[in-house]
Amino acid sequence: MQIFLVVLMYGMWSSVFSLGKLALESSPPIFLTAFRMLFAAVLLIGYLAIRHKQGLKLKKSQIVPLLLFSFLSIYLTNILEFWGLKHLSAAKTCFIYGLSPFFAVLLSYFHFKEKINVRKFIGLVIGFIGFIPVVMSQMGSESLHTAFSVISWPEIAVMGAAFFSIYGWIILRILVKKQTLSPITVNGYGMLFGGFFALIHSFVADPWMPTPIAAGHYMPFFQGVFLMALVSNIICYNLYGYMLKRYTATFLSFMGLLSPVFASINSYFILGEKPSMTILVSTLIVSLGLFIVYQAELKQGYILSPSKEEKKTVST
Repeated sequence: MQIFLVVLMYGMWSSVFSLGKLALESSPPIFLTAFRMLFAAVLLIGYLAIRHKQGLKLKKSQIVPLLLFSFLSIYLTNILEFWGLKHLSAAKTCFIYGLSPFFAVLLSYFHFKEKINVRKFIGLVIGFIGFIPVVMSQMGSESLHTAFSVISWPEIAVMGAAFFSIYGWIILRILVKKQTLSPITVNGYGMLFGGFFALIHSFVADPWMPTPIAAGHYMPFFQGVFLMALVSNIICYNLYGYMLKRYTATFLSFMGLLSPVFASINSYFILGEKPSMTILVSTLIVSLGLFIVYQAELKQGYILSPSKEEKKTVST
């Protein structure tokens, strides 16, 4: 059942790339990030104020980690992601996010002393090989932003988003497990602070005449923001925080490699983008790496096997 929830979470999360592509036709990336995060923060903090006021209380020791989470996982991640998405297809943007496991392994090694054994290393190498064909294929406006011979600035931006996202989730894991904060509290405050960071940036960088929303696009913009906030910020962010109590950030990141399949399906129906065979084949290769890493983490004891999880549930 737990694995099914993880798959469902990423199936829903992948739709945000297509919805974001539509919203970017109405607003620049920075303002879109600010409005979306502040809207979601109002919903989450409002829920806590009505149903669980104790969840709004913070200790002084929790403020700095929360601000760091807000800046990295909310502000930087989303601005880089949406700028890259503006020039890449939804499916390719989602696929590049699959670099997250490599960053997760490295950061988990330093933060949680999770060892990288031979089997896990082989899984990482297979996963990396699966990325090469997709990164080397350039199409659309990304070719106008070439950074090096085989990679573009939009691709680098999405890679940066993946890195900062994982670092933020590492901080979230620390806050949830060691600071006794609920995922809703962390995400609520994180989106509030991160949204304000983005709003300040938008005041400086975006044309406010009177707002950065394109004329005649207010309704599509608000509809897109509402759907993204509901699916990503409200449902998936908090479900991810819940899953961090059961799985490691490394394994959850590898499960995210299934997202490009869902993203290809969503972008076909929502945007009319044809599925890329390169992305689908590369996803299969990377998924093989996912399976190897999952088996390695099971043996290392970093995640519980289904049978042990069932016993733990019964005993509690």
